[in-house]
Amino acid sequence: MSALTRFLGDSPLRVLIKLLVVSFLVGLVMHAFGWSPMDVFYGIRQFFIDLWNLGFHAIDRFLGYILLGAAIVVPAFILLRIASYRK
Repeated sequence: MSALTRFLGDSPLRVLIKLLVVSFLVGLVMHAFGWSPMDVFYGIRQFFIDLWNLGFHAIDRFLGYILLGAAIVVPAFILLRIASYRK
């Protein structure tokens, strides 16, 4: 068994035939949906951009909830501290 056959997992001719068949099927499906390779690339890119933005949006919402709660909690804490300071 040659190093090339070991690397490819089969004989080079059989691997070439398998790649041609799979490439044809993928090309047929992409053509049926009207996709181009750049559409796939942009779709993957947009997925990661949306995922990145979604993460920061979640952090923004989390910090917003903290600030909203702090608007009530901090003054109440200060008033309670002042009230217990007089005793």
